[in-house]
Amino acid sequence: MSYACSAKGDGTLDTATSGAAANAAVPDTPPGGSGTTSTASVTTAQDSARIPNELGRIPVVEYHLIDSADGRYARERSHFARDLQYIYEKGYRPVSISQLLDRKIDLPRGLSPVVFVFDDASPSQFRYIEKNGQLEIDPTSGIGIWMNFRKNHPDWSNNAVFCMLSGAAAGRSLFGDKGIEGQKSEWRFRKVQWLRDQGFELCNHTLWHANLSKYSDAVVQEQIARGQMAIDSAVPGYKVRTFALPLGVWPKNRALAKSGSWTDPKTGKVARYDNEAILEVSGGPTVSPYDPAFNPLSIKRIEIFGNQLESTFERLDRNGTRYVSDGDPATVARKSP
Repeated sequence: MSYACSAKGDGTLDTATSGAAANAAVPDTPPGGSGTTSTASVTTAQDSARIPNELGRIPVVEYHLIDSADGRYARERSHFARDLQYIYEKGYRPVSISQLLDRKIDLPRGLSPVVFVFDDASPSQFRYIEKNGQLEIDPTSGIGIWMNFRKNHPDWSNNAVFCMLSGAAAGRSLFGDKGIEGQKSEWRFRKVQWLRDQGFELCNHTLWHANLSKYSDAVVQEQIARGQMAIDSAVPGYKVRTFALPLGVWPKNRALAKSGSWTDPKTGKVARYDNEAILEVSGGPTVSPYDPAFNPLSIKRIEIFGNQLESTFERLDRNGTRYVSDGDPATVARKSP
């Protein structure tokens, strides 16, 4: 099996495009994504043996609670840590949704991109512990487990996506409030700022996880606009590019998932939103951004429960449909027939 290359840059597969032109078209690192890692990636002989295929599928893995036991919407903590190790050993490295949008997937030859998305902003994902007046990240929370894994795997970047709620119940308000799981409301903005500063991507998941199909156009726009406003309150000027559909359900007027506005009745201020990417709740591995079929307004995901992670990754290898980097950011590698 061989592979062919064409230039990256504008999304077309034009073999006449020069490498210099393709390099010129590669955009800067997007807000909320740390881009390529500063540490050289570790690759194995197995990684090097993979045939490049940058029109292959990319798994967008979806997590909710990082908890004490596995469940439909929960991953037990040690199981989550094993997931990270499994994905790493399979030759995948994290990229953000912004990197998909900008077609900026720069990985060594033989490695593959994976997108981690954490929905709902629960304390289980990001929890603080207060010790002698100082705040520390709880090592048993999702972020604690992630950062501990990164200490031993320096080529594991912080290109994960956090799709946040800001007004939901049970502490689903920017990772915990009102003392739920020991989390103080005044810590919420600090957590969002820390994520931004560490290179994670911030994503809107509405105000309180409303089933958008049940509400009027006005309520739909309020839910999305106020979710975006909450992120802006924590990190002013941050450009939210991605929106995750609550429950994977579209509003009756599907166009409002992408763009709309809401007017605050108290101040008269108009809040507008214009999402560049919309995340479905399921659907399997998503299409490569270099594939003409890629639709950023309908990015499929894989809900992680049971053996969904292993079965999906093994199927990608078995079917030969996995995205594999050629190591050259100026070209798009395709498997030859």
